[in-house]
Amino acid sequence: MLADDGIGEWGFAAIVDVDGHRILFDTGRRPNTVLDNARELKVDLASVPEVVLSHNHSDHTGGLLTLRQDVAPRAPSGLARVHVGKGLFWSRPTPDGGDSNLPLKTRAEYVKAGIVFVEHDKPEQILPGVWLTGPVPRVHPERNWSDTGKVLTPDGLVEDTIPEDQSLVFDTDGGLVILAGCGHAGIVNTVEYARKIVRPAPIRAIVGGLHLYALDDDRLDWTADQLKANGVENLLGAHCTGIEAVYRIRQRLGLDRKRAVVGAVGSSFTLDRGIDPRDLAR
Repeated sequence: MLADDGIGEWGFAAIVDVDGHRILFDTGRRPNTVLDNARELKVDLASVPEVVLSHNHSDHTGGLLTLRQDVAPRAPSGLARVHVGKGLFWSRPTPDGGDSNLPLKTRAEYVKAGIVFVEHDKPEQILPGVWLTGPVPRVHPERNWSDTGKVLTPDGLVEDTIPEDQSLVFDTDGGLVILAGCGHAGIVNTVEYARKIVRPAPIRAIVGGLHLYALDDDRLDWTADQLKANGVENLLGAHCTGIEAVYRIRQRLGLDRKRAVVGAVGSSFTLDRGIDPRDLAR
């Protein structure tokens, strides 16, 4: 993440404010990054009861325990209910006999800290107009993930495609807003699934990480063309989206620099004002 103020890192977290409710989506990589940034941005995480984890990777789950331990003494229900996709706690064995899945290795400490996990294997409306996709069907072969090894599923050891990857979808009067952590399921797959499970509306905005930074020009063009066909109006491409990918998609979608920008620490999207990129990405 770029940063004017606060701490930028290879990780992601976003605070959601919707109709008086607050959700923390992902928790960054290093234990204290989101904690320190929230303080600097004057975001009181003790007022946030629920967390959504997009997937198991440490750059999205690394701050959860620290955040919960910080808020629990003054807000016992703060950050205590955590939504995860089915597969997040599956083992990711490493060649040395260890395991690369941070939430799995830390689960006992989470429980000790008072965290309760809610596992989703299908779409669910967790608040009025707020949908959790659950694991997203891979209709298109986007393969937007790094070479992450193997995952131990109920059917055995297979390639780790990050099967639990999930996003949040907000149903607004102006269209759907999608918040993604890394988009490992593929942002086109995610967009089409959102329009299927919620309603076939235009996409008012996509916010978050889309894992497009490693794509070649042809695959980026295909992705952009599919997003254009689904009516994407705004893009705040953060984390693993890639700076060049954001600019290329902006051009391909015919958007201007107010409606397609690189995400930075503290940047935001609101329905009434659109994107505020902060200074560095403006």
